[in-house]
Amino acid sequence: MALTDDMEDARGGDASPGRARTSRGLIAKLRTTLEMIKFEHSIFALPFALTGAMLAVRGWPTWRQLLWLVIAMVGARSAAMTFNRIADLKLDALNPRTRMRALPTGQISLRFALAFTVLSCALLVLAAHELNPLAFKLSPLALAVLIAYSYTKRFTILSHVVLGFCLGMSPIAAWIALRGEVSLSVLLLGGAVTLWTAGFDIIYACQDVEFDHALGLHSVPRRYGIRAALYASAILHVLMLGLLVTVARRENLGWIAMAGLVAVAFLLAYEHALVKPSDLSRVNAAFFTVNGYISVLFFITWAADILIH
Repeated sequence: MALTDDMEDARGGDASPGRARTSRGLIAKLRTTLEMIKFEHSIFALPFALTGAMLAVRGWPTWRQLLWLVIAMVGARSAAMTFNRIADLKLDALNPRTRMRALPTGQISLRFALAFTVLSCALLVLAAHELNPLAFKLSPLALAVLIAYSYTKRFTILSHVVLGFCLGMSPIAAWIALRGEVSLSVLLLGGAVTLWTAGFDIIYACQDVEFDHALGLHSVPRRYGIRAALYASAILHVLMLGLLVTVARRENLGWIAMAGLVAVAFLLAYEHALVKPSDLSRVNAAFFTVNGYISVLFFITWAADILIH
């Protein structure tokens, strides 16, 4: 069929069917890649980035700023998640929980995944350039942290915290992008996001204790056991709430923001109630569903408070 298409090109014939097949193949690969990196879970970090942006300007950013912030966040997360799948390709192929992912099964090629990662990195750098000079200068450092995370579980149990910091950078980066400087409030907000993410990543890692032990990978559940890991996760989430209360007070936020934190606290309690040391069957519900609600609820209540005041 490819030969026929080439002959048609040589005769000046219509090669559109070949181009159409190429286009459909590219779209299919892109769709598979977005499914592989759980693109829809950008919702975890984006609300916190937008909150950082709104705190920076004490209101709603301009539509131009908002556009480039979203592009930066999507580029950063897409680059980090795709590279993580590349770095973990051999591990994912061995793990019963992950062996059916797109790269181990060959649904997309390593070459395509690398190209997608480079494109996503370029989007982040471009967006940072369009926002302000300091954001542009710091973008390679942000990318270095995002890429480095993928290797941390090979040598330290602090991989959960590094992952947390990858998301915790989002409100800090948004603040820098709009203000060209940093403040203690947004650093505390970034710290809260770091603790929140590290806490739910510890819960998620409980599923792989035996696999991590067999391959010598590092995690809190593997080092200290599932029960202790769940306690550690709960402590991190309590500390997260403490930091968020501090930020709300420093920024003179009102009852709407505080009510949002009360709701977040209840959702966190529900998340921990879903997972027991003897029953990890609802980890995905705790990890994906509840945390999605937390991030959206947090943003809605804090955004409303900022706009009202």
